[in-house]
Amino acid sequence: MHTIDQIYIDGAFVTPHGEERFDLFNPATEEVIGTVRLADQEDARRAIAAAKRAFPAFSRTTVTERIALLRRMHAAVEARGDDLFAAVLEEYGAPVNRGRWMVGHASSVFLDAIETLEHFEFERRKGSATVVMQAVGVVGLITPWNSDAGFICGKLATAIAAGCTAVIKPSEMSALQTRVVTEALHAAGAPAGVFNIVTGRGEVVGAAIVDSPDIAKISFTGSTTVGKGIVRAAADTLKRVTLELGGKSPVVILDDADFDAAVPLAVMAGFANSGQACIAGTRLLVPRARLAEFETRMVAAVNAVVSGDPSDHATEVGPMVSQKQWERVQGYIGKGIAEGARLIAGGIGRPEGYSRGWLVRPTVFSDVRNDMVIAREEIFGPVLSIIAYDDDEDAIAIANDTPYGLQAYVLSADTARARRVASRIDAGRVLINTLTHEPKAPFGGFKQSGLGREYGSFGLEAYLEPKALLGVDA
Repeated sequence: MHTIDQIYIDGAFVTPHGEERFDLFNPATEEVIGTVRLADQEDARRAIAAAKRAFPAFSRTTVTERIALLRRMHAAVEARGDDLFAAVLEEYGAPVNRGRWMVGHASSVFLDAIETLEHFEFERRKGSATVVMQAVGVVGLITPWNSDAGFICGKLATAIAAGCTAVIKPSEMSALQTRVVTEALHAAGAPAGVFNIVTGRGEVVGAAIVDSPDIAKISFTGSTTVGKGIVRAAADTLKRVTLELGGKSPVVILDDADFDAAVPLAVMAGFANSGQACIAGTRLLVPRARLAEFETRMVAAVNAVVSGDPSDHATEVGPMVSQKQWERVQGYIGKGIAEGARLIAGGIGRPEGYSRGWLVRPTVFSDVRNDMVIAREEIFGPVLSIIAYDDDEDAIAIANDTPYGLQAYVLSADTARARRVASRIDAGRVLINTLTHEPKAPFGGFKQSGLGREYGSFGLEAYLEPKALLGVDA
């Protein structure tokens, strides 16, 4: 049993003022594996005060000094890779291959930030003015459970690159990962107060961070509903806000697509991170003339997907993170059936051979209309909807008929045609015949998928304020 009873404030591990205990579960077994003592508003205030004290000196550090710190953080997180992987497997249930990727990502984001920082212009000449990019101040970083370590490290790396100090509120459901990451970052030797990690409930610690007048910016990844609440609360102090929220990503399969390549890509896009991904390609837009062929291939591919023990190398879809999330996904499968969508793979319940664990049968519906609940709302599980279209114009209209716009996919044998279609889809990223991540490219959403961008120079600028100096010689 794990007992986590410390948070990290002002360069030290301390006992929280908060006294609430939160149970940690292994989602593959449904067993309680430990408890974490949660922070409260007083802990948040102490963390914010520490970051505020550290900001004046840290904001004046040189690019060289910040790069050196980022390198130490990369090395420290990388050195704890095995411990972090064990935590990801035990408390989140990511399949082995996905878990290894998540661990590598948590350390590589520091190198990505270094590369951006090395080529970033903090001073620019604009007409007769010199524009200086200045650190925005103390930032609040609020991270979700579906890639806890990666989000902590990615947001912190960008904040440090900008010269900001930070207060981080990670998900309470990811306390094992948070502990490993915090220990690693502490070993990197940052000045006290530069980063503070306070595990607590969103409505308690998160709210205290958002409400504080000493926080200049919020970066939040999570649900659209919570994101809207953050915008409303942040308005009182005109905080800068970056939000990466929900998605209902279309996978537009054009009529010239090679199904030998398109079907496996569609399966991987839809079931990435066990379907618990904001970028999951869950709406499969298929040409009506090729619908029967696609369905046949999709059924075979999905029935071959293994949903099971995350420690088994054959597993491709692991358990949902919690009983609540499992019940949510089961509910959506039931809604799809009730709405009249045709179930062609998977369905309600656990995979064959499992009576415990929050496992979901990889599920595909066809005959889905874009006005059905399963096509409109983010399910956050391995449930896909096939929507037939008549021509390219119809496909583009369906793809854009959503309140979301985070990511989209276009699959075609003709890349020029695919690019023309991609250029008309309202999404922050459109992937053409690939599932590749590019850390230099901006990431974020149109419409209700968020505000602002992360990664690369676009992400760094979100932590900076431009200040124009006039009357200064060139």
